[in-house]
Amino acid sequence: MTEPNRPKRIAVLIPCYNEAAAIGMVVADFKAALPDATVYVYDNNSTDGTAQVAADAGAVVRHEPKQGKGNVVRRMFREIDADCFLMADGDGTYPAKAAPEMVKPVLEGQADMVIGDRLSTTYFSENKRPLHNSGNKLVRSLINHLWNVEIHDIMTGYRAFSPRYVKLFPVMSEGFEIETEMTIHALDKRFNIEERPIEYSDRKDGASKLNTVKDGFKILKIIFSLFKDYRPLLFFGIVAAVLFGISLVLLIPILAEFFRTGLVPRFPTLITSGFLAIAALLSFFTGLCLDTIGSNDRKNFELRLVSFENEEHSEIL
Repeated sequence: MTEPNRPKRIAVLIPCYNEAAAIGMVVADFKAALPDATVYVYDNNSTDGTAQVAADAGAVVRHEPKQGKGNVVRRMFREIDADCFLMADGDGTYPAKAAPEMVKPVLEGQADMVIGDRLSTTYFSENKRPLHNSGNKLVRSLINHLWNVEIHDIMTGYRAFSPRYVKLFPVMSEGFEIETEMTIHALDKRFNIEERPIEYSDRKDGASKLNTVKDGFKILKIIFSLFKDYRPLLFFGIVAAVLFGISLVLLIPILAEFFRTGLVPRFPTLITSGFLAIAALLSFFTGLCLDTIGSNDRKNFELRLVSFENEEHSEIL
């Protein structure tokens, strides 16, 4: 909520690591697209003069010594106050001309997160790394199936946020998996999400900072971890079903033999089947308990959300 007579503050947040070749143009483009916005460049230990180039282009330059995009996002979100936050990369791959359409739903109170959707437009034709294309499709498919949604671009770095999303988002990731975490958090906490198709342009040098294999495993790991944390009953229910299924596969031949002969010739298998069945029950009840805790956490989050909005209203008055 903002004071009616006060111009709404827009903060353009650009995390950077060795982007001297493009950052000057990126800053200039965003200043042209959003003349009233403040452009912040957060330098993450660059060695090529990125910070100086950004400052010369008119950006407010700050520094994050902990390496990793997630660490940069954590600092940006904690330090900056605005009515709308627009995050983009410093490599020139995201079009600044789309910025007004990105921030509009947030400023009008229609969305808490606006996603710049690359995958529905030019990404697959522009991107020259086939494994990146496959990775984006895999992550999109996993998230959409696990959360029963239809989001086109999970891992885009071009997003606009409302203040309540930014200030109530617990950043846990340290690296490039931060975008996946942002999306899952928004889905779990029922924030309003909108998508805007954007034209993606590949890096001119082709030197992506994202390591397809290493960072791909990190992203799959964070999906696995967040699925366990946010959907524990389904996660541990699947584990319980698998364990119980194996238990039955081991038990049925033994029962058939027992009913036929009255003997139990394979006690080790019977004992293993029993332990697996017990493990299945434990897994199910673990998921049930964690689901109750998660439900209470969501209720507490809603109360924190109301408290945050009341504080904003009080500041205006």
